[in-house]
Amino acid sequence: MKALNCIELAGQEKWSETLQYIEVDDPIPGNNEILIGLKAASVNFPDVLMVQGLYQFQPPMPFIPGAEAAGVVEKVGSGVTDFDEGDHVFVMTGNGCFAEKLVADQSRVQKIPKEMDLQVAAGLAMTYGTSLYALKQRADLQAGETLLVLGAAGGVGLAAVELGKSMGAKVIAAASTQEKVDICLEHGADEGFVYKSGNMNRDEQKEFSNKIKELTGGMGANVVYDPVGGSFSEPAIRATAWEGRYLVIGFAAGEIPKPPLNLALLKSCQIVGVFWGAWTAMFPKENQENFEELFELLEAGKINPRIKDKFKLEDSAKAIAHLAERKATGKVIVEIA
Repeated sequence: MKALNCIELAGQEKWSETLQYIEVDDPIPGNNEILIGLKAASVNFPDVLMVQGLYQFQPPMPFIPGAEAAGVVEKVGSGVTDFDEGDHVFVMTGNGCFAEKLVADQSRVQKIPKEMDLQVAAGLAMTYGTSLYALKQRADLQAGETLLVLGAAGGVGLAAVELGKSMGAKVIAAASTQEKVDICLEHGADEGFVYKSGNMNRDEQKEFSNKIKELTGGMGANVVYDPVGGSFSEPAIRATAWEGRYLVIGFAAGEIPKPPLNLALLKSCQIVGVFWGAWTAMFPKENQENFEELFELLEAGKINPRIKDKFKLEDSAKAIAHLAERKATGKVIVEIA
């Protein structure tokens, strides 16, 4: 089969050499494993980090990037009882999805309705799964509260915008360009504003924080959804409401922030970690319930994954670069078949 192979960890300037589209052996399912013919995969920020050796979980070298995909079951191994050949599924394995075929443990595979578009399915699991867990289980977002989403035009950001709106919150979208803010407004955000891309100085941080307070009538945001980190985190916490919840989603800015903890004391606010992947393993029943809720929201038209940028499998290295360069709005999809 064909696959993208990472043969060496390197920065983006060397990806044309270190990410190679080559022929590799077809995988064979073992006990409790499923062989899936992949139809589409999606690109996520952990893929960008993993091919550079910067992610907290690194597969042994060489490896096939790609954390999530959707396709059709081709064969089941011994011990598999809940899946049959021909089932439509999405899969989350952390890596291995930028390939024509994939073997995965059945615990990492989710059956989906056959009428669901497989490209939509490939872009649904990680972003919407993360965002629903963050807003529902971690933040306990309530109708009538204000949700601020940073990096709101990205994959997880747009998912948070749509889910926050479906939960009855007032949603404020913050993004790096007016074009991205407009996309967020199209996806249900009530208000939006443009912030400076790159690191902010103290004056810019103060302006950022004041803008959030202005849009919330001086009260601050009840919930802050932050996949950006860097210099954005501290002013976002400063603009959190009394007993607000600041959600630590990721660090797309590249820097892990070190906010002064007296801010949590002064506002009685919570700084809440969101590690969806670990939660899914510990609470599979609750995760299944979340996915069933997502399927219902999708069918009802309350969420609508934005798929604008598509790349062929042979161009999947370019798809990773596209996300790394902050050019994506919504999901970046790799078309496999």
